[in-house]
Amino acid sequence: MARPNEIPKKERLVVGISGASGVVYGIRLLEALGQLGIESHLVMTKAAEMTIGLETELKPKAVAAKADYAYAPGDIAAAIASGTFRTKGMIVAPCSVRSWSEIATGVTSNLLTRAADVTLKERRPLVLVIRETPLHSGHLRTLAELSQMGAVILPPLPAFYSEPHKISDFVDQIVGRSLDFFGLDWPAQKRWGETLSKGARKPRARH
Repeated sequence: MARPNEIPKKERLVVGISGASGVVYGIRLLEALGQLGIESHLVMTKAAEMTIGLETELKPKAVAAKADYAYAPGDIAAAIASGTFRTKGMIVAPCSVRSWSEIATGVTSNLLTRAADVTLKERRPLVLVIRETPLHSGHLRTLAELSQMGAVILPPLPAFYSEPHKISDFVDQIVGRSLDFFGLDWPAQKRWGETLSKGARKPRARH
């Protein structure tokens, strides 16, 4: 229970959208956080703004409006650039090769990669929805290093067992899987053994 005159704080999650293909993952993630009542803090790179124009009918300002707070990529004084600003962690969706390379080295050039670096140093969950294929050995080495540093490497691979009928079904599945790492149960996520009939658990017969 909150003390008198104390306003209960919402849980916060940082969302990064890089310029890789697949900005729909980040956009849908913002919508999911709104549905869950989680305070979202968004940072998009300049390349992300360009990709939004190429892949969607939205303007970058419309995407930013889906977040509770949005920061410019060059705003190194933003709250999410400091480890003293408490959050549940961060999801970068999609995460470009350049972004994950900067995060791995700690040599960050914008607020997105700085916020991700902060997330790692504070030992908070960091989920990277990487968007690149095929991967060469340099990519794989860097991703292995990130995994060893504590990041979750989550390629947006479709799960056909969830019986998808449209692209949005694939997107929701990846967004739901990303949120699972933060203990957030998004109703749109279909789960084997729970909401999917094919994987339903059958009750044991009583004798």
